[in-house]
Amino acid sequence: MSTPLRTSYPVPVEDLIPAARRLAVELGEVPSQNRLMKHLRVGKDKAKAVHAALIEERTETRPETHLHSVPDTDEAGPVTETPEAAAGEVVETPAQVTPPGDPASVERPGWRKWSPRLRNRQSISPADDSAAETAAETDEDARLVRSWPVLLLALPAFVAVWSGWVGLGELTGFGVVHPLPGIADDFTINSAITLPIGVETYAAFALRVWLSGRVPARARRFAKVSALASLALGALGQVAYHLLDAQGVTAAPWPITTAVACLPVAVLGMGAALAHLIQTRENGSR
Repeated sequence: MSTPLRTSYPVPVEDLIPAARRLAVELGEVPSQNRLMKHLRVGKDKAKAVHAALIEERTETRPETHLHSVPDTDEAGPVTETPEAAAGEVVETPAQVTPPGDPASVERPGWRKWSPRLRNRQSISPADDSAAETAAETDEDARLVRSWPVLLLALPAFVAVWSGWVGLGELTGFGVVHPLPGIADDFTINSAITLPIGVETYAAFALRVWLSGRVPARARRFAKVSALASLALGALGQVAYHLLDAQGVTAAPWPITTAVACLPVAVLGMGAALAHLIQTRENGSR
């Protein structure tokens, strides 16, 4: 009888298989889980895993058709034909087992050496997804999506956003100014255009940085938050203008005037911060 496995350290399942196989050879059958627990001195989970491995080995190595086993003449001497074989009957002859010097290498006929392997319960190899993605990214299949339809979408949005911001700017004190006094007195510009140019341009730029995936993580987080905030401010600005215009208001209330007046400064600060984060490499930051 084989000696039960004794150790003071947890033994992996794969190291328990040889001892369990020797026990199965002695018993002539797959031992039960309780017998494995007692013989190997392991818990229920490991005994269950070893029992499943033995069952799998026996199932995979069991021959589908029982054929007559003919020993090699060089090792077993001359072959003597049995009456059953002469009559054409298929006879199952047990394979000879030669016990080597190491008892751990004794194997029962119909058993193979156990080796651990990964199982995928969904019958899908982890490499299948990557292979499919690689195949899909060939020069013929992977074609760039044309972005020119965005121009058609942007034209009407540009007209509406531009007119809304300019109108709101005029209601909050923005208007025609002389940016170059004493140099070009005749040159004038409407300062209300700074609102659509600053807010909407920064929103588009921050959105591009966020979705590009080519910048440091800090820059992506900042771009994400600031882009969504800029789009929300743009939407609120449009709503405020149309509500004031529908009510015939000629001068916006002071809270709206204060918020609109701070937008150019806020856009400048966010743009400078985002440009700095894009050029800065992360050093141990999250």
